[in-house]
Amino acid sequence: MTLIAIDSLQQDIEHYGDQLDRDGYCIVRGAAPRLLVEKLGDDLRAGFETTPLSQGPFYGETTRRFHGLLHRSPRTAGFVLDPLIHGVAERILRPWCDTIQLNLTQAIEIEPGGLAQPPHRDQDMWPIHAPGVEYLLNVMWPFSAYTAENGATLVWPGSHRRQDEIFIGMEEAVPAEMEPGDALMFLGSTLHAGGANVTATPRRGMIISYSLGWLKPYELPWLAYPPHVARTLPRDVMGLAGYRAHRPNLGTYEGRCPSLLLDEAQNGPVGAIDMLRPDQEALIADYRSGLLPVAPVPLRTRAG
Repeated sequence: MTLIAIDSLQQDIEHYGDQLDRDGYCIVRGAAPRLLVEKLGDDLRAGFETTPLSQGPFYGETTRRFHGLLHRSPRTAGFVLDPLIHGVAERILRPWCDTIQLNLTQAIEIEPGGLAQPPHRDQDMWPIHAPGVEYLLNVMWPFSAYTAENGATLVWPGSHRRQDEIFIGMEEAVPAEMEPGDALMFLGSTLHAGGANVTATPRRGMIISYSLGWLKPYELPWLAYPPHVARTLPRDVMGLAGYRAHRPNLGTYEGRCPSLLLDEAQNGPVGAIDMLRPDQEALIADYRSGLLPVAPVPLRTRAG
């Protein structure tokens, strides 16, 4: 990638990041080639045709949802690691964590006659709310045109700054109308809902969401992609999908980064190894050299 291309990408990341900061959502037109999106939709066709309808008013009794898209189609990895989308996710989330992670990959189909989903904020799956902290970034990729009539995702602009309001009037909602190749990004703090499908054709799409690396994700990646599956997928994608430790010492296997499970040659016992932030390493170094008082400042990591 040339320096000019890198500069242009960084400008785009800042542009869409600023929109998210301001409005809580943004739409990237032409984020991916339409043909590539259509091919991914074709790869997932069997899932749409065989997955039973969901149960419950939140998921929607006329909606189909299935997950684990990285092993259902190898094309999914390119969307997960899209330089612009992934770059925006890093910009939004990295201030609050050491590494970001995949929260889920989910395909969604709203059948004709499907009712609108109750408005909600996805961050409410976690019982923590620190002012100004963003926990999640969702990215919706449509496989078919999204219109106000067929259930385009509804978003409430600016609702990320009104988190004390559980519901906001429908008159403030905006349908995210898109074509295949476009991408809707919205914060976990943004009020949104799947729209009603009053047409005669299904509405299909995919959500890829990223969250802070120290949170429990919606989709458990080690079950969706156990080691024998993870070894067949791109290593950087598997880092996002749970095969990477989060400093300090979080999400480990045998006290090590779980990426060691991606190495088939690794089958013997291993010893634990520190995975600390630089500030914690410096604090320990000062303590061991006698530069700290007898009662040092707590490391704020798991003691053993």
